[in-house]
Amino acid sequence: METAADFSRRLFIEHPCNCAQAVLATFAERFGLPGETALHLAAPFGGGMGRSGAGACGAVSGALLALGLAAGRLGRPAAETNELAYRLAGDFLARFKRAHDAWHCQPLLNLDIGTAEGWAEARAKGLFSTLCPGFVETAVILVEEILAELGLPDPGTK
Repeated sequence: METAADFSRRLFIEHPCNCAQAVLATFAERFGLPGETALHLAAPFGGGMGRSGAGACGAVSGALLALGLAAGRLGRPAAETNELAYRLAGDFLARFKRAHDAWHCQPLLNLDIGTAEGWAEARAKGLFSTLCPGFVETAVILVEEILAELGLPDPGTK
């Protein structure tokens, strides 16, 4: 059976979707969000926020969206859900930074993909097919770890 990390990597590499979409789509249906809706929702988060390269890695954004969905499924009042979501986000960001030394797109790629030159260089170097799939996998694995720690049932692999 295909693991969630394998599914997200395959989705990112083989389908026309970005890093944020690949991560969120991996968890969407588990939390009641149709996969197609997840792809639309996460579309602007790829490439470090709207392909600016200046923001969080899209895989990180997709993971935080998934954790927000998870926090909302625990049936707590909105204020408690927000606090839980902030805690989960902080935990995720710390873990991702431990794994990759950063969680913003520019330092992860060591390029500014917000410029035409930086985008072209990243494509020429193959960074979107060599580095980015690993960020997608890490994000999914970390979300799975956090969900397990929350005691949320895992419906199995894809």
